Amino acid sequence: MNWVNQGKSEFDRLMMQRCLELAKQALGQTAPNPLVGSVIVQGDRVVGEGFHPQAGQPHAEVFALRAAGESAKGATVYVNLEPCSHFGRTPPCANALIEAGVGRVVVGMVDPNPQVAGAGINRLRQAGIAVDVGVEEAACQELNEAFVYRVLHQRPFGLLKYAMTLDGKIATTTGHSAWVTAPESRNRVHQIRAGCDAVVIGGNTVRQDNPLLTTHNQGGHNPLRVVMSRSLDLPIAAQLWQTEVAPTLVFTEQGAKPEFQEKLVRQGVEVIELPELTPAQVMRHLYDRGCLSVLWECGGTLAAKAIADGAIQKVLAFIAPKIIGGVEAPSPVGDLGLTQMTAALALSRVKWQAIGGDLLIEGYLE
Repeated sequence: MNWVNQGKSEFDRLMMQRCLELAKQALGQTAPNPLVGSVIVQGDRVVGEGFHPQAGQPHAEVFALRAAGESAKGATVYVNLEPCSHFGRTPPCANALIEAGVGRVVVGMVDPNPQVAGAGINRLRQAGIAVDVGVEEAACQELNEAFVYRVLHQRPFGLLKYAMTLDGKIATTTGHSAWVTAPESRNRVHQIRAGCDAVVIGGNTVRQDNPLLTTHNQGGHNPLRVVMSRSLDLPIAAQLWQTEVAPTLVFTEQGAKPEFQEKLVRQGVEVIELPELTPAQVMRHLYDRGCLSVLWECGGTLAAKAIADGAIQKVLAFIAPKIIGGVEAPSPVGDLGLTQMTAALALSRVKWQAIGGDLLIEGYLE
C-alpha cells in the first residue's frame, strides 16, 4: 500500500527538521534502535519535544507527550519514524498517542520492517487520528540508513573511510601518513565516529599508526574499537589497549598467541577467537552485539577484503590536494581482482563537498 500523502506544508517540514535535530542528539547511542525525535504542536506553538536516548529507554513520542502534558489533547505530533505498534522493551507508542487524545500525527517515514510497516499508521487512523506520511522523507531515510539496512539485511551498515592524496596514496613509501588531510577533515572523521557503533582496523594500522580511534571530544560517544589480527603480531603497548578511554575488541584466529591474549585481557581488552577471521564473520558478530553502523578505517588490504565480503555499503573518501608519488606507496583499496575498467565498482548517489582545503566524496556501493 502507498502510505505517502502529498499534502505537506512548509510548517510541517520545519517541524520534521526539528525532529531530526532532536534525534541526532543521541547519535551513536541508540543501537540497535533507530534515531527518533518528536515534536508536539498545539496551534502554532510547540508544547512538547523529546528524543529516544538509548535502547531500553522510552521512545521519543513518550518524552514529548510527558513534556506536553494536557496540551497534547487535540495537538499535532511530528515524528521522523512511524510510531511503533508492538510491545518490545517499552509499550507501543501508537497506543500512547491514542490515549493522549492527539488530533493529528505527521510521520517522516514508514518503519522499514516488512512485518510491521504501516501497522502503527493503521492503528492511529482506526482510532480516528489524521495521519500524514512522507514529510522530509529523504532526510529521514538518510538519518536512519543504518537502521533500515540492519532491519532489511540482518547485518550492520558498513562505511569505509579513507584519506588519500590527489595521486591516490594513503601514506608514503615508508608508511608515514601523519597527516594526509587538514585538521577540518580530521574533525569531520571524529564526528563520523561519534555516530558509529564500532570502528575497525587491521593489525598493520596498529603497528604503523598507533591510533586512538576516539571522537576526540567531538561527540558524547566513543565507538567500540575493533582490531582484526590473525597472528596477533601487535605491540604490547598501544593506545588501543587503554580501555578506560574506550572499549577495545580484538578478533583473531583460534590458538593465536595465548600468552599475548592474556596480557590484553588483563588490560581490559576483549579478545574473541574465530574459526575463520573474515570481514563477513566480524560483521556477523557485531550484528549479534546490536551494532547498527560499523566504520572501517583500515588499510588497503583489509579494505579490499571488506568490500569483496560485502561488508561495505558506503564510501567516504577524503582527498587532499597533495601529491606524494611512489610506485610502492600504499593506496586506499588493495587488489579486488578486477582486470577491466568496465568491471570497476561504481558508486551511486554520489555527493561531494569541500572541507577546509580537502574534498570529501561519498557514495554507495550497490
